[in-house]
Amino acid sequence: MSLNMLVLVKQVPDTQNVTGEAMRPDGTVNRDALPAIFNPEDLNALEEALKIKDRLGGVVTAMSMGPPKAADVVKECLYRGADKGILVSDRGFAGSDTLATSYALTCAITRLSGFDLVFCGRQAIDGDTAQVGPQVAEKLGVNQLTCVADILDISRDRIVVKRQIENGYEKLAASLPVLLTVTSEANEPRSANAKRVMGFKRIVCCEDAEGTDCWPCEPIEHIKQWDIQAIAADAERCGFSGSATWVKKIDNVVLTARETKGIENSEPGISGLINELMEEHII
Repeated sequence: MSLNMLVLVKQVPDTQNVTGEAMRPDGTVNRDALPAIFNPEDLNALEEALKIKDRLGGVVTAMSMGPPKAADVVKECLYRGADKGILVSDRGFAGSDTLATSYALTCAITRLSGFDLVFCGRQAIDGDTAQVGPQVAEKLGVNQLTCVADILDISRDRIVVKRQIENGYEKLAASLPVLLTVTSEANEPRSANAKRVMGFKRIVCCEDAEGTDCWPCEPIEHIKQWDIQAIAADAERCGFSGSATWVKKIDNVVLTARETKGIENSEPGISGLINELMEEHII
């Protein structure tokens, strides 16, 4: 059994280093003000695809939508075991919300020759919406399994997973093709393979606007780069013009110490604190 698998990955700003310059006045992220990293749960999604490839065979294609710099996360996928890479990049994608992003990704996926499994991280740390994966599944018209913590069984036409929910887990099955969003609990992502790093470190993006297949058989020499025209997308449904949401206002919140109150380290002191918090509806 050989499966055709696609992994959607994203380069995101490192939200642990947020500064006052992190947002632009129009509500978009100022990516130049923050270091860029591989979205953590997308690494878990990649690992699940690679585990299936190791066990059952198949092809893993990594796809990312973003500026040219986002090719770095596609390269990282190749270093870890992916077979092919695609960067969906165009100035017209700037300012995309989840609706416009999922539309562009769906157009790019539709251009491919077909797939059995699409993997995504549960959510990206820059938006925390967890919307793109489900929206892509809806637009593709395929089944979706979200918050996947473990893949229990897979065959040529069916998959069984353990899904993480608020108070535990549930076991779900779906027919292929299917889109899965994967949580950080699912696995421990593997490190980059040194031989693959040496083999792929000089690859570059190759524009493929004419629709020709420019992947050489061996070795991979480049990552395909597709723009709006290459994926046959409607420019009005991409970027700002295709986005149904926007940021109305940005406030910089500065936390400062105000009044303090000492709590006696005793049962009456702690009980009094709890009662006070309950009266204030904090807990």
